[in-house]
Amino acid sequence: LKHCYLGKKYSSNEIKIFLDKQNINYKEFYDEDSLINYVVEALVNQKIIGWFHGRFEWGPRALGNRSIIADPRDPKMKDIINLKIKFREPFRPFGPTVLEENVKDFFEIENNEIKQYPFKFMLNTVPVKNRDLIPAVTHVDGTSRIQIVSQENNPLYYKLIKSFDNRTKMPMLLNTSFNLRGEPIVNSPLDAYNTFIKSGIDFCVLENFVIERNK
Repeated sequence: LKHCYLGKKYSSNEIKIFLDKQNINYKEFYDEDSLINYVVEALVNQKIIGWFHGRFEWGPRALGNRSIIADPRDPKMKDIINLKIKFREPFRPFGPTVLEENVKDFFEIENNEIKQYPFKFMLNTVPVKNRDLIPAVTHVDGTSRIQIVSQENNPLYYKLIKSFDNRTKMPMLLNTSFNLRGEPIVNSPLDAYNTFIKSGIDFCVLENFVIERNK
């Protein structure tokens, strides 16, 4: 999967220079666990996160490096993101990123399919076993277009979802591309910040920096 992350990576120093130059208030984290815990706490409190990390994805889907993420258990979350962030029709669906070891707990998928490439790139749909558990990522036909993620493929994104699972017993997140309707997926910190301020995203995470709307 690593070969899909072909875009530019911005260093913490580059992001800090951008934030300071624009006089943007931010919180800086000096270790990975503290950052993850902070973001998970926000997700548990039904906050919507713009997640910007590493090299951006090359392809039709956001795969955990330029993603908008949220709690898939909240039945209102799909409408909130469609109306206040994506500015698109409320019926438009979202897909989840689910941990590889837990995918069969929630979706009808064969063992030999789990390792197949389309499922790593959020390209295939499968039936949802219990739509009441994950209403924000279940389509009207009872299916979901899933991204299966492993620790090997995207270690930090995996760690984020695993930490969310440890708090909630839900090993997945709603994942949609970090952009507004009609715009490309964000590439630079400036792109991410502009999308953040023009939308209803609550937190913008740029590597180890977090910008909060109420700050």
